[in-house]
Formats: sequence, C-alpha cells, structure tokens
Amino acid sequence: MEHAALKAALSQQARVEGFAAMGVTRPDAVPLAAGRLGAFVGQGRHGQMGWMAERMHWRGDPAVLWPEARSVVMLAEPYTPDFDPLALLEQRDRAAISVYAMGRDYHDVVKKRLKRLGRWLIDRAGGEIKVFVDTAPVMEKPLAAAAGLGWQGKHTNLLSRELGNWFFLGAIFTTLDLPPDRAARENCGSCTACLDICPTNAFPAPFQLDARRCISYLTIEHHGPVPEELREKLGNRIYGCDDCLAICPWNKFARAASESRYAARDDLIAPDLAELAALDDAAFRARFSGSPIKRIGRDRFVRNVLYAIGNSDEPRLAEAARACVDDPDPTVAEAARWALSRLTLQGRKQGQSHDQ
Repeated sequence: MEHAALKAALSQQARVEGFAAMGVTRPDAVPLAAGRLGAFVGQGRHGQMGWMAERMHWRGDPAVLWPEARSVVMLAEPYTPDFDPLALLEQRDRAAISVYAMGRDYHDVVKKRLKRLGRWLIDRAGGEIKVFVDTAPVMEKPLAAAAGLGWQGKHTNLLSRELGNWFFLGAIFTTLDLPPDRAARENCGSCTACLDICPTNAFPAPFQLDARRCISYLTIEHHGPVPEELREKLGNRIYGCDDCLAICPWNKFARAASESRYAARDDLIAPDLAELAALDDAAFRARFSGSPIKRIGRDRFVRNVLYAIGNSDEPRLAEAARACVDDPDPTVAEAARWALSRLTLQGRKQGQSHDQ
C-alpha cells in the first residue's frame, strides 16, 4: 500500500480504536527538546525525579531511543470530565483527586489500544513497532506538537483547538516511513489564566514549570515531608492538581470522553477525608486496585490526606488526624501532628472570634 494511503487507513483505524486524533512526525523532529530538558534538570526543577536526569540521553532525542524507527505516530484520547473539577476545591472536608485518576488506570487502557493499532499496522504493511504510554523516556508532548496534534501551552501541557487539553497521549514508533504532518502553531495569545490560577506559583515564566512547586509533583512524585510553606497551598488536593487544565478557555472545544472506563468512580468523587485517613496498607491496595493512585503507596497517600485535613478548618476531622500521630511511617506521623496543630489553632481562633 502506498504510504499516504496507508497513513489515511491508519488514521481511520485509530478512530475505530477510540482515539480522537492522530498525527505523524519524525524521531528527529524535536531538536530543541534535549536542550530544554537539560536546562530543566540543570536548574533542579525536576525535584526528586531522578529518572529524568538518568535517562536524559534517551528522553531528549527520540532517535536514540530506537535508532531503527523512521516514524512516530502520536495519538490522543480524551478523558474530559463531565463536572467542574474546580468546584471540588470548595468542599474542604472532602478530597480532591485529579480527574485522570478517578477512573481506570489510563496506562493499561491506552497501551492495549496502541498494541491493537500497532498489530493492525504490521498486518497491513509489515515493519516493526514499539508502543509507549508515559512509562518510557519519551517526550510525548513535544512529539505530539511536532505531529500536529496541538501545542504546548503556557502551562506546558498540550493544547488542541479541537480537543482542549483533557486528553492522554500515546506513541507508536515504527520502522515504516509514513508521511509526516505539519507541526502545530502556538495559540495561547495573551491569555495567562493557567499561570494566574496556580496556587503555588509553579510557573517561573510562561511555558516553564518548576516541578518542585507543582501540586501534582508534590502529591505524587515527592517522597518525605512536603515543605511546610507549601502545605497550606495544597488545600484538599490529595492526588494531583487540575487547576491549570480546568481554567483553560480552549476547553470550550473539549471532546467528550468515549471510554467509559475513564468515568469517575463514585467513591473517588469528593471522598471523605476521615475515611481515607483510616486506610491501612491492605485497605488502600484494595480500594485503589486498577487505579493510578495505587502506585504512590499508602503512606504517601495518607500523608497527603492529613495535609488536606490540616487545611480543612473542620474540627470533626481532628480525631482522624489524632489516630495517625503514632503511625509507623514517620512522614505520616509528622503530617498528623501538623494537621492536628493546625486544627487546634483554627479552633482557638474560632473560639476567640465567638467570644468577641
């Protein structure tokens, strides 16, 4: 089959598999990525994500990852929520969980689809493939921009005129030589909504992120105690943060998610903080089976819950914090003491205001 016709057929099959958009680029189409990644790591903005520094030579140059690859097929799959994630932040006695983590683990869902699409491609045209979903040293966002799927916005996430920014990315590297698409143009204009809403000022400048101040990083990747000056800014966010995504005006074009497994589980929409703080390791594993939340482990998760309890202004949650002050994990125990001291202080202030 002629390469242009093969690409058109592949795009049609991608939609059969449930992907909303497809684009093709070359492995060497992001020559600036290595330098930008080097500067990010050199400034220490990757925080505790040591794997970024260790695998920079692969992540910065896709051609090094698999020299035999001739084309990179980038695919987008929406997970657009049917509710306003920002509204969850007002329920201080409840937990706010990032939208992508409220349903089935996207790594499993997207990878299976990529493999099926890859097998279809091999059956039609031969060649070899490798598929990647956010678990290998692949810079999906620059590659997706080069493939025409969208552009990296001022919040560094990928944006699309057709999809907004609520979508996962997957990549198929192939030895086949497919016609590349034209790179997308940046369309953020003068808008700074995503920068302005960030609770921790994690963007040193437009199109730059300091992960060490990002709530998604702090609640998922950062181990040990979170710096005290940032804890209050976490609010009730216990796993990830959607503020910069949710505020983006391009979401007026967001496409509804077609995969039912991405739908939010009822028990993960604003769950009670006291209930979550009481989870032991076995209960945590059972509750989050099949969820991306499971990978951070019970201790880090409960640490986050206790910070949220400390920010809740809810005296009734003091007992939940008190139950964790002797936790075997020292970070959890310290977070419990911090939460308890915060609630005690808030209670005193409320009492004083009533007296006056």
